[in-house]
Amino acid sequence: MAEIEGIDPAVAPSGDGCMECNTTDGWWLHLRRCAQCGHIGCCDTSPSQHATKHALATQHDFITSYEPGENWFWSFSRNEFYDGPTLADPQHHPATQSTPGPRERVPADWQSHLH
Repeated sequence: MAEIEGIDPAVAPSGDGCMECNTTDGWWLHLRRCAQCGHIGCCDTSPSQHATKHALATQHDFITSYEPGENWFWSFSRNEFYDGPTLADPQHHPATQSTPGPRERVPADWQSHLH
């Protein structure tokens, strides 16, 4: 596969959950991984939308899913999906991690908080 500017296959993910939500006791629906620096952020359906905020602040164009069984890349500048290279492991959050998560921080009325 050809190299894609803005995707660094060697960079490992920043952790198991959204970096910002974990520092503020927040929660997420799905997780996204920055394909350039490995930042893990929450998706645009999540209350805080940290993955997109990271992309806008850093100008890192590509994200990929950090969900088990999903394999896609999204370009913010082109507003379209891409096929991309295999990134450094792990490929997704732990399969035992709840969705939404983390379980202990998700409010009972979580669906009313989604975008």
